[in-house]
Amino acid sequence: MKTAITEMFGIEHPIIQGGMHYVGFAEMAAAVSNAGGLGIITALTQKTPADLANEIARCRDMTDKPFGVNLTFLPSVNPPDYPGYIKAIIEGGVKAVETAGNNPAQVLPILKDNGIKVIHKCTAVRHALKAQSIGCDAVSVDGFECGGHPGEDDVPNMILLPRAADELEIPFVSSGGQADGRSLVASLAMGAQGMNMGTRFIATKEAPVHENVKQAIVAATELDTRLVMRPLRNTERVLNNAGVERLLEKEKRLGSDIKFEDIIEEVAGVYPKIMKEGDMDAGAWSCGMVAGLIYDIPTCKELIDRIMQEAHDIIEDRLRGYLGRKASANA
Repeated sequence: MKTAITEMFGIEHPIIQGGMHYVGFAEMAAAVSNAGGLGIITALTQKTPADLANEIARCRDMTDKPFGVNLTFLPSVNPPDYPGYIKAIIEGGVKAVETAGNNPAQVLPILKDNGIKVIHKCTAVRHALKAQSIGCDAVSVDGFECGGHPGEDDVPNMILLPRAADELEIPFVSSGGQADGRSLVASLAMGAQGMNMGTRFIATKEAPVHENVKQAIVAATELDTRLVMRPLRNTERVLNNAGVERLLEKEKRLGSDIKFEDIIEEVAGVYPKIMKEGDMDAGAWSCGMVAGLIYDIPTCKELIDRIMQEAHDIIEDRLRGYLGRKASANA
């Protein structure tokens, strides 16, 4: 399948593995890229630019296919060494960067000068238009269903994607609620040129996370995520657990007086405990409502091949069948 996204990134299938904290290691990115998608290493999981350079090199040893790096710009008193991470990306020969968080305008010139395509994650059409205006090559449009930070507008993809198609001139991919061939065909029908999957890729053989995490996703339904940090206007969709229940109780009790310091135990330093050690009640970790559509733990190749076959069958059989019946009825 060829779309503007497959052409832009030089990949076989219009499927991107989004950046995920303590998931987007070389093993994950290489497995997705080897399966024909675009794998993504998460830069800020690496403690230093040197660590990121090593991770890029490891990924290069695992695949000869294109892969990218996620670079999230966070408000911080002591910001990460962003220039160092960008240097590692450039020197590592990476040609695709997924940016997220704050406006990436400051880094676009150096990335573009080095032939790097930039896709920015957006949760609103106005943000996508801003990304387009500053020179991003593509955007990932994240609906309210998504794991992680869905923004504060609460607009689901059935509305957000067609709105993006109406407004944007650059290509975009769908993100949030994407799991299978149905997701891909629906996204294409609403104007996207591909899809970005996060939670679905955690439940794969190659995902470098504890087995408890994968089993938790398979066991979860679409009713098992919660929104936390809404009072702080830093909303995050996470999988429910004992730590999340503690966090929500604090939010309810403290109301508008709540501060980040009040919930730091449930959100800071949680990812290594969950993703590496399998402590599923440690605190809040990003997970999409799409968990309700995840029933197994395939390899990345099995998953992507299955998605593409399902999409082909839907387009060729089901949708063409509807057109055929309509034609017969009108004869």
